[in-house]
Amino acid sequence: MFDSKQKIETLIEAMPYIRRFQNKIIVIKYGGHAMVNPDLKQKFAQDIAFLQFSGLRPVVVHGGGPEITQMLSRLGKKSEFIEGLRVTDAEAMEIAQMVLVGKINTDITSAMVRYGAKALGINGKDSNLLMACKLLKKIKKDDKIKEIDLGFVGDVKSINGEFLRTILDSGYIPVIAPLGSDENGQSYNINADTVAGKIAATLQAEKLIMLTDVKGIFENPKDPKSFISELSFDKAYEMILRGAIDGGMIPKINACILALKNQTKAAHIIDGTIPRSILMEIFTDKGFGTMVVK
Repeated sequence: MFDSKQKIETLIEAMPYIRRFQNKIIVIKYGGHAMVNPDLKQKFAQDIAFLQFSGLRPVVVHGGGPEITQMLSRLGKKSEFIEGLRVTDAEAMEIAQMVLVGKINTDITSAMVRYGAKALGINGKDSNLLMACKLLKKIKKDDKIKEIDLGFVGDVKSINGEFLRTILDSGYIPVIAPLGSDENGQSYNINADTVAGKIAATLQAEKLIMLTDVKGIFENPKDPKSFISELSFDKAYEMILRGAIDGGMIPKINACILALKNQTKAAHIIDGTIPRSILMEIFTDKGFGTMVVK
């Protein structure tokens, strides 16, 4: 156990980082096991509140895949994924909206407020935050490129950055559910990793932090000694091509690359199953997880 002196020394050690990141925007993609484990959910809310109290300006984009899958299963619908993206028909779209906005977004926001943070739950349809278009997904199969229909899965066409900055300038943490709509009001389910990357790019964030269920990127996922602490763009593309990075990790990598190409200063993929991983990434020299670099 830390005694009082050790606690004070720890705070003093964090002081240069608190000073460095004053008023800086930190975009955090919240997902995976950290969203369903009660203890981790509580600690996440505390961590985000601590960032705000320390003078940082966090923006949270959350997923909700496991809970959407669970709800669909209860209703007798099977979930199908292609390269980490959920195939979404009209009924699944309605359920996704209900779960993401009606339950998850409200729960995350209220948890932060309980710890004293000022947080505002919103979704991409509010004030046209996320203008969307249908995602046209192409995959390679039998040495041919085929276009597949994912249903009501969208891509981000534009972001209302002014709306987000207004929320931040008012002293609130935006907590964003990854839904969007097109010019006709059609709703789309958008991958939360993609949304986080494009928001970080729009806001030119200081950091983009992607929470996942593993330590980071491995040269060989079956070999824990092959962990990669810094991943370049070229290396990432090469690993995707040969299948070393696949599934749900692809949108995370692409989001990091997009953000870094648009003036975000740093992008990290870290293990959200480890308590306080966000604070360790921001407030320590050693850092945490895999940092994607140009």
